[in-house]
Amino acid sequence: MERADEQEAVQKRTFTKWINSHLTKRKPPIEVTDLFEDIKDGVKLLALLEVLSGQRLPCEQGRQLKRIHWVSNIGTALRFLEGRKIKLVNIHATDIADGRPSIVLGLIWTVILYFQIEELTSNLLALEALSSSTSSVDSMASNSETGSPALKREVVPKTFQGNAKKALLRWVQSTAAKYGIEVKDFGASWRSGVAFHSVVHAIRPDLVDMEVVRRRSNRENLEEAFSLAENELGIPRLLDPEATMHLHFSLSLIHNARTM
Repeated sequence: MERADEQEAVQKRTFTKWINSHLTKRKPPIEVTDLFEDIKDGVKLLALLEVLSGQRLPCEQGRQLKRIHWVSNIGTALRFLEGRKIKLVNIHATDIADGRPSIVLGLIWTVILYFQIEELTSNLLALEALSSSTSSVDSMASNSETGSPALKREVVPKTFQGNAKKALLRWVQSTAAKYGIEVKDFGASWRSGVAFHSVVHAIRPDLVDMEVVRRRSNRENLEEAFSLAENELGIPRLLDPEATMHLHFSLSLIHNARTM
């Protein structure tokens, strides 16, 4: 039970940081302080989806909002997600309005998985498909000249959709393997911090000495990796060493690094 409470606290803290990293882009910016309470009226949830999607969504606002308005706002958010073919398993507006921790965390993870991982992974798969084609360079150059985007979500084969985490894991495994590092999952494989450093090194080789990394303690490696990512790569610090050493939660740095 204590382990479950600890994991819930870590996820709540991490998800809150992720949400706020996006809500700062809103005009005017807003902030979530207590995830389970602040999401109840649906206002900040809709604001988050607007920032992520670039679309305007109808929202009931004001100081005198009642529960019926909360449920209406959350219902708008859920319908928006379902309209994007996102599966919402056992997630209901009334549960979010009640601030049920497991449901709130499940909803936010679904949003993260779609907007930060699946779309980025789909773009990587499209790039890989282009790079394997003999005409890929000409195609990209042609798109650039005409001003049209080089990649669109639609070019990704449907068989790859829904397998974002698997594709992301393959990318990480391929990157880490160059340094003789084996990554089996998004849990225990990350606790030493070495895998995180391999990702940072893949982006900016000048920032990391992998030989030094192999000699340091797990905590030192994790702290250094997150600091480098934040200060040198502009990746929000969503994790802390304690969370990563004890819990299966390692996607945050990676899905951000993939945008670099």
